Amino acid sequence: MYKILVSDDEKALRLLIRGTLEIGDYHILEADNGIDAWEMAIKERPDLIILDVMMPGMSGYEVCKRIKTNPDISETKVLILTAKGQQSDKEAAWEALADFYLAKPFSPMELLSMVEEIFKRKA
Repeated sequence: MYKILVSDDEKALRLLIRGTLEIGDYHILEADNGIDAWEMAIKERPDLIILDVMMPGMSGYEVCKRIKTNPDISETKVLILTAKGQQSDKEAAWEALADFYLAKPFSPMELLSMVEEIFKRKA
C-alpha cells in the first residue's frame, strides 16, 4: 500500500483529499502546516507528498525544495496543489523541483486519476 502525505492548512480540503484517495486504497498521513509536513516527510518517508503552496510555518515551495535536495528522500514524488493558477505559479513549482502541479479548484476524481498515474509510472 502506497503512503501519501497530504499537507494543507484547510482541514476541509484535507478531509476531501483523504476521502478521495482512500477510494484508491492508499494510506494517508496529514499535516496542516509546512513545518509538520517537512518533519513527517523525513520521519514517515511517504511515496507521494501533496503540498499546498500557502501554509503557515513554511511554504509548500520551500518544503518541496527541501525534500528534493535531501539525498535521503529526494526520490519522493511531490505534487503541488494550489489556488494559484498563473503560469508564474507553475514555473515557481518547477523551480522548487515539484514533479506535478494541480490547480484548485479540482475534481476529486481528477486528483485520484493523477495519483494513480503517478504510481503506475513508479511501478
